[in-house]
Amino acid sequence: MPTFHRPAELGALLPQLLQHADQAGPSHPTRVLIVDNDPAGSGKAVVDALGDDRVRAVVESHPGISAVRNRAIDEAGTRLLAFIDDDEVPHEGWLVRLLETWQDTGRPAAVSGRVVAEFSGELDPWLAAGSFYVRRRMPTGSPIDVAAAGNLLLDLEQVHEAGVRFADDLGLSGGEDTLFSRELHAKGYRMTWCDESAITDLVPRTRMTRRWVLQRAWSHGNSTSTIRIRLARGAAGPLRVRVAAVAGGLARILGGAVRWVAGVVLRSLRHQARGARAIWRGGGMVQGALGIVYQEYARPASGDAAAADAAGAAGGPAGAGA
Repeated sequence: MPTFHRPAELGALLPQLLQHADQAGPSHPTRVLIVDNDPAGSGKAVVDALGDDRVRAVVESHPGISAVRNRAIDEAGTRLLAFIDDDEVPHEGWLVRLLETWQDTGRPAAVSGRVVAEFSGELDPWLAAGSFYVRRRMPTGSPIDVAAAGNLLLDLEQVHEAGVRFADDLGLSGGEDTLFSRELHAKGYRMTWCDESAITDLVPRTRMTRRWVLQRAWSHGNSTSTIRIRLARGAAGPLRVRVAAVAGGLARILGGAVRWVAGVVLRSLRHQARGARAIWRGGGMVQGALGIVYQEYARPASGDAAAADAAGAAGGPAGAGA
């Protein structure tokens, strides 16, 4: 579990993670690894105070979620590694279901579980109408080609064989898990969905605003273009992707504007919300096509805890619909 400036949340989650580790049973002896992205070690201090040899903490001082996830891969020392974020709560059977699906579906390189949002207060009707926090679901065993890392089991033997790592330069922008999983899939490695493995994403009030949703839409659009460019093949591939991303982004802006106007005329909150989201996502796509990476989780020079979301971001298509 990555963590950054969330000692209280970490302290509450550790006993639950240990319960899930125990449930995995003797066939999958499990330990808990905490990777603290706070150079001062605020998260490691919580682990040390617990005094349980089933939990280990290391400090990764290089900022960004990519460095943290790569450190977890390097430190694991096991074949299987399950990721969960420090602002998430595992449901009953979370880890066991991931392990069972990995075993029952022929040991794929990755198994991804679902995410359920839980809000810290009443949700703005505009946000509810836009369905921005609804996550994907599908039957267990369904093949997937992309996965977010907030609820993800990796077969590290296959990950090492593929030579795939989380891109360090996306560590403060988001989209690092999308690129990681798409690269894994592009190299011919299987990934599978597990609908019975679920976690709750605790959505704070700071993420329950129209501004946050629209900024997230911009970030996702930016990541979409950036990732497509990086995955492009051939000498002319990146240029073609850039042109297509600009065209697609402009189309989203135009289509979103039309939908937003229709929402105003029809007094439809859903059309207004989804139209606004399309405009912002389109803008992010154009920005990404121009080679500008939007640093959604950039931290202030002081290292203020306001940037704590950098270690708990649930980016990628499997994250929030924004």
